[in-house]
Amino acid sequence: MSLLPRTASVKPGEKFDVIIVGLGPAAYGAALYTARYMLKTLVIGETPGGQLTEAGIVDDYLGLIEIQASNMIKVFNKHIEKYEVPVLLDIVEKIENNEDGFVVKTKRKGEFKADSVILGIGVKRRKLGVPGEQEFVGKGISYCSVCDAPLFKNRVVAVVGGGDSALEGAEILSSYSTKVYLIHRRDSFKAQPIYVETVKKKPNVEFVLNSVVKEIKGDKVVKQVVVENLKTGEIKELNVNGVFVEIGFDPPTDFARSNGIETDTNGYIKVDEWMRTSVSGIFAAGDCTSMWLGFRQVITSVAQGAVAATSAYRYVTEKKGKK
Repeated sequence: MSLLPRTASVKPGEKFDVIIVGLGPAAYGAALYTARYMLKTLVIGETPGGQLTEAGIVDDYLGLIEIQASNMIKVFNKHIEKYEVPVLLDIVEKIENNEDGFVVKTKRKGEFKADSVILGIGVKRRKLGVPGEQEFVGKGISYCSVCDAPLFKNRVVAVVGGGDSALEGAEILSSYSTKVYLIHRRDSFKAQPIYVETVKKKPNVEFVLNSVVKEIKGDKVVKQVVVENLKTGEIKELNVNGVFVEIGFDPPTDFARSNGIETDTNGYIKVDEWMRTSVSGIFAAGDCTSMWLGFRQVITSVAQGAVAATSAYRYVTEKKGKK
């Protein structure tokens, strides 16, 4: 099975019942269900797997035990290939609404038409941007404590950040790891006080405050994290087996607003319980949405994709019925 989906030949100007924008778990979940609903579907995305490409072993998706993220992407591809869903590797730049539905404009392949659109465009995780980070992604570096904490049982880890996700991550990791360093650039936290107090009571959590990560070292896997104290200038190396980067996300605010789709105060696409956005006929699923903020998992993204597909099916069926 290939990591890349089998792309099908589609012609610019072709009309679909639904176009799914994105190629992460939410998009795959939506594609599976729109295909099963017998909707003519096109998926347009840039990177197969989305943020899954930054993961190593995944062990929190029911039925797929300790699966490599790359193999998980292959499984997702294989499932939608069964239903012959065409996938276009491209970037969507604009979605226009007209009397006949939507016109989806791509960067390279032109325009395509649809009665409905599902957005599964995800978010961008903020990176440290330090030497070694990219090299050790999936080899000790993780961007999801909730996802990967069990993989670091009886090991030493570092968590970077000062918000809710960082403190929650440190608390979860303290139950698995022998030692947890919590590295934060300030001496106060944005996280809720109850999270801070809970972590402070953990005997195996050490706070490394007023400090930033300068480099991540290792050979085949992470071995050390280099930390600088911003007040004293002191540089020290911490021996760790893993680094959890929990410094937040950048939601697709600009894309949503430029296409007339309402966002919440944090910039995530506002949806209701049926994944309906503020624009009739456009649905959204997964990390890009305001739904279940603070709990971003592959399994929840896929579920939201299925719900969005069901809503799109009902919308398209009703639209065709009126015609």
